[in-house]
Amino acid sequence: MARSPLSFLLFAGLLMSATATAQCPIKDSIMSQIDTPVVDATTGATEHHHPDGVTGATTPMQGRSNDKKKKHHKHQDPDHFHQFRLGGYGEAVAAFKDYGINRFYGGADGNPRTHRNTISIPRFGLALDYKFSKNWILSAEIEFESGGTGQAVELENTENGEYETEIEKGGEVAIEQFHITRLITPTFNLRAGHMIVPVGLTNAHHEPMNFFGTVRPEGERMLLPCTWHETGLAAFGRVGSRAATFDYQVMVVAGLNANGFDRNTWVASGKQGLFEEDNFTSPGYAARLDWVGVKGLRVGASYYYCHDTSANSDKPSYYGNMGRAPLSILSGDAQYTDRYVTARGCVVWGNLAKSDVISSRHGRHSNASPYSRVTPVAKNAMSCGGEVGVNLRNIISCPTMPELLPFVRYEYYNPQEKVIAPHVADQRLKTSMWTMGLNYRVGNGVILKADYTTRSIGSGRFNSENEFALGIAFTGWFLKK
Repeated sequence: MARSPLSFLLFAGLLMSATATAQCPIKDSIMSQIDTPVVDATTGATEHHHPDGVTGATTPMQGRSNDKKKKHHKHQDPDHFHQFRLGGYGEAVAAFKDYGINRFYGGADGNPRTHRNTISIPRFGLALDYKFSKNWILSAEIEFESGGTGQAVELENTENGEYETEIEKGGEVAIEQFHITRLITPTFNLRAGHMIVPVGLTNAHHEPMNFFGTVRPEGERMLLPCTWHETGLAAFGRVGSRAATFDYQVMVVAGLNANGFDRNTWVASGKQGLFEEDNFTSPGYAARLDWVGVKGLRVGASYYYCHDTSANSDKPSYYGNMGRAPLSILSGDAQYTDRYVTARGCVVWGNLAKSDVISSRHGRHSNASPYSRVTPVAKNAMSCGGEVGVNLRNIISCPTMPELLPFVRYEYYNPQEKVIAPHVADQRLKTSMWTMGLNYRVGNGVILKADYTTRSIGSGRFNSENEFALGIAFTGWFLKK
């Protein structure tokens, strides 16, 4: 099952030439107030999110004026709200596995053959919009992961920077979004507060309706913070017309902290947020551009850059005089959806300078530190993958049959794609995997999922990992007025 990195890129490229999915009504209508098209996977119709927050389900290219479209759909649009709306999404997953809990326990076979089962609530999120006026909008989202948390971490400066940690319960409660948007024109708007960093496909569209598997695509969440949310300032809008239509976002946010980088998840654990204040010494800059000029198709590219991740360390002296440690992340993704097929693909590539020095310094983390001392941290990391599903009800043209979507997904990822000597990459992190399964859309916003996953570790040098999983998820609005 092993593949070369080039074959992975070719595979993802083929998928990305014809990819995508309907964007989620929670994140993409709540949190993106510009005129963004959303394609319904069942009907193929496109829903437009207008700058005043009013949405309308329309079929494009019908030759009607904008005024007629708004008038026709004002009263029947299910997402329309005048001043306030409250919604949410959630997931529950049960998994049945044939591998142990530690691929790195020291044996020559990778993960030992141990049958075990797990059940969890990966996340439950609540989201809201409130219009102060047609041009000023407050948006917020809070997410509870794995049942919530009672954890506190303090940096005691009066005790020479010692960490003090108290854990009462696993999981996390996080404000994923809390921002105020000023709508100015369709081509230029401003947003300030806590926002999603839209780098990669999963961060930009991470609700359970936006991926087929029982869990989010593994490759992206093993390399990047997921969901990635930071505090800062953003500009966004839509430019062009017809086939040459583009959505863009640019933002400056709190940068990643090199203290959190490690062997297993590269920079994913470098997101700040342990303390009351985030370090803004070296901000992160993110940009995303989506081509949305063709019905059902969205092709996007995103970029992230932090000038010096070491400057965002908890303690300014931690990295001493090692010099700058810049980080660059580049991602390309695409989505395609019509009545019959949904396909998605994404490639992520990252480069971290001074990764060898960071690896050496991480041995200095204290036992009380919340950060990992597992090294080396790689210079380069990569992920690529894609999934394709078909809508059997529409293919068979049987309106009375359940809406069933069989799918297949392939992923390759390696958080240690390239490691600088004298450090050596750990082949147990090189993973290629296939997932196949079935989605059953019970109703509008509710979905049942079942899938089987098999992973090849280190190009087949170690035990494969196999699991069967069942899940249920929802996305929807509870209250609108």
